[in-house]
Amino acid sequence: MNTRIVTAPPAFPARLLDGYSAFRDGRLPQERARFEEMAENGQKPEIMVIACCDSRVSPEVIFDARPGELFVVRNVANLVPPYAPDGELHGTSAALEFAVQALKVRHIVVMGHGRCGGVHSYVRRLRSPTADDALSPGDFIGKWMTLIAPAAEALPAQEDEPDAVYAERLALASIRNSIENLLTFPCVNILHGKGRLALHGAIFDVTTGQLRTL
Repeated sequence: MNTRIVTAPPAFPARLLDGYSAFRDGRLPQERARFEEMAENGQKPEIMVIACCDSRVSPEVIFDARPGELFVVRNVANLVPPYAPDGELHGTSAALEFAVQALKVRHIVVMGHGRCGGVHSYVRRLRSPTADDALSPGDFIGKWMTLIAPAAEALPAQEDEPDAVYAERLALASIRNSIENLLTFPCVNILHGKGRLALHGAIFDVTTGQLRTL
């Protein structure tokens, strides 16, 4: 006779339940009319933010945004891939297409941040190919971070420059490279050329809380 052991599913994180309770009792009543209006008429954000998925750099928190104001896409190192309609799965590109063609956003902001783990890991591997770092295990992150290669090739490290210093410079160069990649998307390029879509870069310093626009 086989005995089946049934285990209870893990409890939903208490921190999230507590946070929702605070939202429900505090902010939700204040934003009730706004949620009802958006439920009826849909979302109409004018700004898309492409940011890193780092837990320290939430765009909604940094920009003190209300519900419905920002259309946010987050990925490792806030990278924008070039236009590649190859039939594969492209999450960031799909979100970009939706923001531009369906939501008709008027601004796209690529927001990087200091001490980005993805950029620092890329630099360590670039300068020490045998180093053990966050890009080594797994099937996806190492391949994803190759998108930063054009920025790295255009910005060689200076002689005796510490990895950490070079990584911060590369983070800025990567933002500019992502903006260039945005322009490879026909829907972005056409609207940008007509002055109907503006592209921006910004970087947030985790240590000081300062935001710098490019």
